[in-house]
Amino acid sequence: MSEFDDHRRPLLRAVKFGSIALIVITLISLAVWGGLRDLPGIWGVLIGAALGGGFVLLTALSVLITSNTDAATTGAIVLGSWLLKIVVLIAVMAIIRNMEFYDTMALFVTVVLALIVVLAVEVWGVITARVTYVG
Repeated sequence: MSEFDDHRRPLLRAVKFGSIALIVITLISLAVWGGLRDLPGIWGVLIGAALGGGFVLLTALSVLITSNTDAATTGAIVLGSWLLKIVVLIAVMAIIRNMEFYDTMALFVTVVLALIVVLAVEVWGVITARVTYVG
């Protein structure tokens, strides 16, 4: 059996590359926002990276974890994880809404960058994966 016979290979690449991209985005954002806004900028970046990058990575992970189940189970778990992530997002935002320990612009920019970059890198990891195809 070749490494290209594993149907999970594209998902494994997506999670690996997405994680690397999230680390890179987080480090760059920490350097920029830490320099611009000091500790509040750092907190904004950390919260934003956790929310934005975690949201996308957990979706890929839930699909990977359920890759050996039937389509209904995979769909139910993916939809359930989305619901859970939305609830967590709303709860976190409600809790920190009136707090001043983080920079809101650093949080916003990092969330947007993490969402876009991690999703793009995951898609690239999936579409460039070499897998065996039997037609």
